[in-house]
Amino acid sequence: MRLTLRVWRQRNADAPGEMVTYDIDDISEDMSFLEMLDTLNEKLILRGDEPVAFDHDCREGICGACGVVINGDAHGPERTTTCQLHMRHFNDGDTVDVEPWRAGAFPVVKDLVVDRSAFDRIIGAGGYISVPTGAAPEAHATPVPKADADFAFEHAECIGCGACVAACPNGSAMLFTSAKINHLNVLPQGAPERETRVLDMVATMDEEGFGGCTLAGECATACPKGIPLPSIAAMNKEWLRATRKAPRR
Repeated sequence: MRLTLRVWRQRNADAPGEMVTYDIDDISEDMSFLEMLDTLNEKLILRGDEPVAFDHDCREGICGACGVVINGDAHGPERTTTCQLHMRHFNDGDTVDVEPWRAGAFPVVKDLVVDRSAFDRIIGAGGYISVPTGAAPEAHATPVPKADADFAFEHAECIGCGACVAACPNGSAMLFTSAKINHLNVLPQGAPERETRVLDMVATMDEEGFGGCTLAGECATACPKGIPLPSIAAMNKEWLRATRKAPRR
C-alpha cells in the first residue's frame, strides 16, 4: 500500500507549525496506524531527518496515550484508539492527514504530542475516595445494587485519552469529567466526598480553560470506550444537588 501522509510538524508550543507531506509505500494492511508511523520514522532517520514525535505506551487500547486526529476524526475512522486502528481501513493511494489534539487546554509539546496534564489536575481535585487504614474490608460488606455497579463500571472505563475534547467543537472536557465523577458518586464508597468532588472537579475543569458543553454529541461519538452522552446530564444533576447543599459563604 502506498500513502501520502500530511503530518503536523511543530518544534514546540511557541513555534509555528505546518503540515509536511511525506510519501510512504510498502505499508501492510495488517499494520496498526502507529506501526505505520514507526515505518515513516525509520525512513526519516535513515535519511537524516528528525522523526515525527507522537505519544504511545501500551499499544493495546488501554492507556489512551496514542491519540491523534486522522483525517479530521479523533483516533481515526473507527471507534477505537489510534494504536488499535489498522491500515486496512485505508486504501492504496489515499492522502491521510495526521494532526495533534486541537484544544486550548492541550498545548502542543512537539509535533503530534500534546500536554494533557490538565486531566490529571481535574482528577487530583477530587477523583478519590476516603479509605480508612487497616485491613481490607470484606468484599461483600457494602452491598451495591447491580444497576449502580453497572453504571459505575460503564463510566470507570474512561481512559482519559482526550478524544472527547479533540472532537468537541468547543474543546469541552465535560464527558471526561462526568465519567470520573459519576463512577465514584454512584457508589457508597464515594459518598463522603460526593458534594465536594463534583464542585471541585468542575471548578478545576473550568479553570483549566476547557470550553463549555453545548451537547453537540461529538464527544460520545469519538469516545473509544463508549462513555454515553447522558453521563454529562448525570454530572450536571450532581452539581446542582451539591450547590444546593453547599454552605452559604
